[in-house]
Amino acid sequence: MPFKTIILLASAALASAATTNTNLQTTFPTSSGTTNLAAAKTVAASATFDGGMYQWDRSPSTCNDQAEGGDADAVFILLDGATLSNVVIGPNNGEGVHCLGKCTLNNVWWTDVCEDAATFKQTSGTSYVNGGGARNADDKVLQHNGGGTVAVKNFFASNVGKVYRSCGNCGTQVARHSTFTNLRVEGAKAVAGVNSNYGDSTSVSDSCLIQAKACWVYEGNSVGNEPTKIASGPTGTACTTAAVKTTGC
Repeated sequence: MPFKTIILLASAALASAATTNTNLQTTFPTSSGTTNLAAAKTVAASATFDGGMYQWDRSPSTCNDQAEGGDADAVFILLDGATLSNVVIGPNNGEGVHCLGKCTLNNVWWTDVCEDAATFKQTSGTSYVNGGGARNADDKVLQHNGGGTVAVKNFFASNVGKVYRSCGNCGTQVARHSTFTNLRVEGAKAVAGVNSNYGDSTSVSDSCLIQAKACWVYEGNSVGNEPTKIASGPTGTACTTAAVKTTGC
């Protein structure tokens, strides 16, 4: 490859990286175009994929309302340590993003959530959601089925059930942890749903919650039954809040 071409490609890559906005944004971005995938796209372990602010989706659609899907219904599958940046996820998919290990999502947006926007399956460690947002989710946006921690900051959510849910009835249950910093949520049952009987913990701080609770606390199970809601709002160990506003923000 000619040296000049290499320089141009490197410059383009740097420019793309420089435009990754992980600040809190409350207006959904206009996509650069649409890319429809026949199968989920895998991002290799420790690799980075920049979607260029295109809308990425599946064709034919894999959305089946609230029926649980799998990896095959996702748009992106991220292996351990992978980073996904500057992506708009379209409405015609069931599962959005599946993180099979620790992952980082930078400036990722979901226009209309089908079953889940993103599912975290890591066994330990921390996955990060930096910036971005989601709207129109009948149930939850971020589903935490594995272990470790999901750390969310500068995220915008509108008209969703929950921003996050620690799996309430997975066959293998562990203590899951989550943190939410500088969120703006406009219309949600709760930011986080957690299972106190398994030692879950969540914290919501420096956030604006309009018509939304900070958390719902459940008694989860490992046999597939619908979990029982036992509390709402800050409860101490399972759910803590700091500098959360519900008006004037």
